[in-house]
Amino acid sequence: MSDGLFDAPGTQAVADEFDAAAARIPSGDDRFAPLAVRMRPRTLDEVVGQQHLLGPGSPLRRLIEGSGAASVLLYGPPGTGKTTLASLLSQATGRRFEALSALSAGVKEVRGVIDLARRRLAHGERTVLFIDEVHRFSKTQQDALLAAVENRIVLLVAATTENPSFSVVSPLLSRSLVLQLQSLSEDDIRTVLKRAIADPRGLAGEYQVTDEALDHIVRIAGGDARRSLTALEASAESSLDGIVDVKLVEASVDKAAVRYDRAGDQHYDVISAFIKSLRGSDVDAALHYLARMISAGEDPRFIARRLMIQASEEVGMADPMALQTAVAAAQVVQLVGMPEAQLALTQATIHIATAPKSGSVPKSLGAAMADVRAGKAGAVPAHLRDGHYAGAAALGNAQGYKYPHDHPDGVLAQQYPPDQLVGTDYYVPTDHGYEREVGPRVTKLRRIVRGK
Repeated sequence: MSDGLFDAPGTQAVADEFDAAAARIPSGDDRFAPLAVRMRPRTLDEVVGQQHLLGPGSPLRRLIEGSGAASVLLYGPPGTGKTTLASLLSQATGRRFEALSALSAGVKEVRGVIDLARRRLAHGERTVLFIDEVHRFSKTQQDALLAAVENRIVLLVAATTENPSFSVVSPLLSRSLVLQLQSLSEDDIRTVLKRAIADPRGLAGEYQVTDEALDHIVRIAGGDARRSLTALEASAESSLDGIVDVKLVEASVDKAAVRYDRAGDQHYDVISAFIKSLRGSDVDAALHYLARMISAGEDPRFIARRLMIQASEEVGMADPMALQTAVAAAQVVQLVGMPEAQLALTQATIHIATAPKSGSVPKSLGAAMADVRAGKAGAVPAHLRDGHYAGAAALGNAQGYKYPHDHPDGVLAQQYPPDQLVGTDYYVPTDHGYEREVGPRVTKLRRIVRGK
């Protein structure tokens, strides 16, 4: 299903119609179906992308060619071909195709389809059961599938955008082949669009789509073929003269074209400006560059990774909560997705940009790494070595170690670093934010631990 980030006003009905029609798998000549449904590949050769799963001898190709019998969990982003592959599998094996959506089906519907499949099996007819968004099924609903899958009453093909290791019950997971689909590349999306423009099932060559318009649709698709075809269809429907240019696409999908190439200079320039704005505490500039990345369809996981790095690199101990905010934003991206996750990314951006800054974390690590590279890695003091094995005491290991919690203050004098690094300071706190409190404490701790 579309995540709505690039859906235009007035085109949601098209997307909703597709979602309803997807379960029916209409024939390619259904001229009233949405473009994304009409252009659904009818043969394996028409499938674009996912070559890592469709190569000669691969498990999925064997299944589609009718020489495999394992149930399958297709895991991947929206618009990458999960429903298509399920349909092709059904056609290739000559099995009846039944589709359920976890959004609307319950245990009763699941058992009804299984009973139907059992009756067909008695007459030698097999059934492929496709379940979309299986991660939304409860444990009870998933458990209802187990016997039918194990006894091969149905060949289950389940699709999910969530990691099945966390969203599918273990017994069902162990009985299925898990195949991960990847977002389509920009070249893949361009191929899908060009085919739709020329194919009789699609626009049948009746529209002239400019290169700039095509590039813009590719950018906003975010690797989602269905989203790209929905945008193309909405733009074509708005054309009065048979020409689709970038302005028409912008108006149709309600997104301005943003000068941003995820594989070129603009990508690196914008992310560089974003990072430097965070470091420089210019919250407004940081929000501007964040908005440019989101509007251009940048992978939100990439933005989340940069925010987590910046939280430690630029803020660090001046505000330890910044890292927690960034990690939480990354979890929202993973668990909720776009467009809602853009709010969490914005919150993390504001937090990091406005937080007190300290470069002490990377500096302290850099200093310690420099000494290690320089060969300053002497023997671990004997009293700190592992003593949990026979003969350790005879070697002097763990002998004389003083347990800090036995001391009223929880800290006592004891040597921790190798001999040649005694007295070396790596962490140098600033007087910014929380480090104003940490600095005096570090000084006091060093004095006690070093016995001064």
